[in-house]
Amino acid sequence: MSKNILIISSSPRKGSNSEILCGQFLTGALEAGHQAEMVYLKDKEINYCTGCGTCINGAKGCSQKDDMSEVLEKMIAADVIVMATPVYFYTMCGQMKTMIDRTCARYTEISNKEFYFIVTAADNSKPAMKRTIEEFRGFTYCLNGAKEKGIIYGTGAWNKGEIKNSPAYKEAFLIGSSV
Repeated sequence: MSKNILIISSSPRKGSNSEILCGQFLTGALEAGHQAEMVYLKDKEINYCTGCGTCINGAKGCSQKDDMSEVLEKMIAADVIVMATPVYFYTMCGQMKTMIDRTCARYTEISNKEFYFIVTAADNSKPAMKRTIEEFRGFTYCLNGAKEKGIIYGTGAWNKGEIKNSPAYKEAFLIGSSV
């Protein structure tokens, strides 16, 4: 059965290691016959949540008019959501956190989704990525029916392209093709 897959790449760096792994996941998913799309947060205007309360006080949606409404629509429509971040100081990058915060307006509609996480870091230690994974889990914990399906650890890659020499490079393709 074909699934609708949304891959969210949050790296601010064009051609980054996390973006490369997203591309591998995308290629695998497309070759397996799924519908798949990648969103690059660096190409979107997504403002910080201001805590205005508009979305909590009965209004549908967010008071801000930026690209987040488009990203939210894609998240709601997806069967599978892949969230990818470079790891900065052992946490997710600010672009991913800003996007997560902005889901507040409609997060209850992001339900019954399968989630995959991609993290890339210069550090070689997978256990050192635990904090970043827990941040993703903090988000999915708030979603009805969220199912974590897999994690791709792109560790030991600092410079652009180094991830291609990592087992994560092939793993991203294989997981994408087996969704």
